[in-house]
Amino acid sequence: MEMSSLTLPEKIKKRLEEESKKLGVSNEELLLEALSMLFKEPIDPESKVEIHSFLSEKYMKEAEEFLNKGDYAQASEKAWGAASQMVKAIASKRGKELRSHRELHEFVANLRKETNDFELSTLWSSATSLHQNFYENWLPKETVKDWIENVRRFIEKLKILL
Repeated sequence: MEMSSLTLPEKIKKRLEEESKKLGVSNEELLLEALSMLFKEPIDPESKVEIHSFLSEKYMKEAEEFLNKGDYAQASEKAWGAASQMVKAIASKRGKELRSHRELHEFVANLRKETNDFELSTLWSSATSLHQNFYENWLPKETVKDWIENVRRFIEKLKILL
């Protein structure tokens, strides 16, 4: 799947961001769903896997960039996004749609049981703490760096399941 960027008027972009945040999805996910409904063209599971995998890689790269700039709150949020998008990729591969934090947590708990890899829970906890850090910005930079590395390991472990 070829990915491309899209230029939107500021007012539309702001509304897209507000609605995405409200629904707990990325801007890309919301646009894809809206276009799918408009065109009456369902999104096949493999395309969903591709978009979630692409977003996971994109957000991980952005996390590194923010980390290098010393913006630990943004780096934290991007790392969380990378982890959650990879979880959504696995779920999509299995024909499931995850729409809430609760569903993400339950899915990861099931993956841990299924794979018997108890480290998945620990690595996922790093991602969720980074998500909280975006709002509170309380983690020391060393912890943010370490936990972003944990997110990287988490993603690598999940890629095997794709």
